[in-house]
Amino acid sequence: MARDPAAPFLGLISGTSADAIDAALVRFDPAPRVVAARAFPYDPALRARVLALSQAAADARAPLDEIAALDVALGQAFAAAALALLAQAGIAPAAVAAIGSHGQTLRHRPAGPQPFTWQLGDPNVIAERCGITTVADFRRRDVAAGGQGAPLMPAFHVAAFADPGEARAVLNLGGIANLTLMRGDRPVVGFDTGPANALLDAWSLAERGTACDEDGAWARSGRIDAALLARLMADPYFRLPAPKSTGRDAFHLDWLRSALAVVGPLPAADVQATLAELSAATIADALRAAMPGAARVIACGGGVHNGFLMQRLAARLEPVRLESSAAHGVDPDFVEAMGFAWLARETLAGRPGNLASVTGAAGARILGAIHPA
Repeated sequence: MARDPAAPFLGLISGTSADAIDAALVRFDPAPRVVAARAFPYDPALRARVLALSQAAADARAPLDEIAALDVALGQAFAAAALALLAQAGIAPAAVAAIGSHGQTLRHRPAGPQPFTWQLGDPNVIAERCGITTVADFRRRDVAAGGQGAPLMPAFHVAAFADPGEARAVLNLGGIANLTLMRGDRPVVGFDTGPANALLDAWSLAERGTACDEDGAWARSGRIDAALLARLMADPYFRLPAPKSTGRDAFHLDWLRSALAVVGPLPAADVQATLAELSAATIADALRAAMPGAARVIACGGGVHNGFLMQRLAARLEPVRLESSAAHGVDPDFVEAMGFAWLARETLAGRPGNLASVTGAAGARILGAIHPA
């Protein structure tokens, strides 16, 4: 049966913050338009399992049974989120063209003799439980073609936010921060700058038992420590040229604590303030180096709601204008979920979803594996 060209696509993602599944039902007519969107927090026990594996040291040995079982458990959670969103929107699964599911990143190692990236959330389970064709495993084809497999949102950012008359950047403030640089008629560039929310959330959870620092209030109560900031910014990743990508497995609490062991003990709020400054400084430095003529930065992702982080970013980016994607009619919380709905659409249409100028792949590639309903 021919697919209805007006049928919506459903995007699903849990990012490096690993706090919730973001789901967005999107129509393309032709501009992307959100029909319904919602974040579904992970069950605390499931999130603990995700964090235990994703933050484990590089040489840690994870039980294969736990990885396989978590793959299915995450698939079940993603399917439940999709069905709940459709029920909220009053749309039957049969009316949806396809689901685009990013899954939950377990490991991201795009360098080395056997580069790989690994996302959990079994798409077979999603397709079976939802009765909807599911496109997943978007990153590995790009890695196989010599690319970083990330970031994948720049092609969607261009479709949603580009203005040929202005040099502008899209900044995703997820667990990891990444930039998409749109420079008129020059090739689009995009890369991960380093940590955004992942360390802020992890430190808040470890020190206060709260999953995030609401509005950055705790960080605002602290003092930025110059010695710790310098130690953190000395990490070689920040000096690597693009294309580059990273994840929670590189920037985690053990990484932070190794720096604290050298600098010495600090009040916990000072550490939080310094982590926010680390994100702001590395983002601003990366933008200035890669696109010194930028006029505007459009921010999206959960970090947009961290007032202290946005304040420090604005100060570091000045005179570049910083604004939320909401100013462009796009909810900052669901840009990535929209992007994976868009990627599923591109895959089913036989169109490439990556930008080789961003990931460093050998060329444009159709991304993802299709799991029929």
